[in-house]
Amino acid sequence: MKILLIADIHANLEALRTVLDVPHDRAICLGDIVDYGPDPDKCIDFLQKKNIPTIRGNHDNAVAFKMDCQCGYKYKHLSIATREYTWGVLDDSRMEYLQKLPLVIKEEINGKKLFLTHASPRSMFEYIKPETPDEDILAMIADPMEPVDVEFLVVGHSHIPMNRKLEDLTIINPGSVGQPRDGDTRAGCAVFDTETGDVEFFRLEYDIDAVCAKIEERMPYAEELTGILKRGY
Repeated sequence: MKILLIADIHANLEALRTVLDVPHDRAICLGDIVDYGPDPDKCIDFLQKKNIPTIRGNHDNAVAFKMDCQCGYKYKHLSIATREYTWGVLDDSRMEYLQKLPLVIKEEINGKKLFLTHASPRSMFEYIKPETPDEDILAMIADPMEPVDVEFLVVGHSHIPMNRKLEDLTIINPGSVGQPRDGDTRAGCAVFDTETGDVEFFRLEYDIDAVCAKIEERMPYAEELTGILKRGY
């Protein structure tokens, strides 16, 4: 089975539609559907229509429960400003959808055990990046509240693609669908092969200009928001 892994959509409908065209048998979303982009409602509707299991990210949590997203200082003012826009777009049913999203999805397929969450197993705010020290990651996965006893840990949150081995654990991050932060403006996703354990990463062109036009028409801080999309960071 080939599982399409998507994360960090951030209300970018054009990018979301594009990555779902990658051939796959199932799809799983690692969270952060909302904030920063112009179409949070349509992205939620799209995931629901496709019956895609979705994890609650820190931005989904902030919108759903009107809490601090605890995101990085560089982008925090944009998160706060666009959250007001997002609340104006989402109706009660979509807010309830965000509130009810799980924090963890566990799968066992073809003998492969997967632990999927937005950020780290113990917190939706912690980053696991390519440069995160091994000892920090080991502390995250040893948390007694949610210990990780699997072969594959799948996360989002950093917006940076990653396939990293740590002892017997493989850590996968598919990158960001709608807000890449690695200098590549294309939409990111990955496909996990449950038979082989292999991961294939994809970067796909999509209509950034259409997204930017909607941001400029509807949203605060439009110049900063479109600049991030056009730079890829």
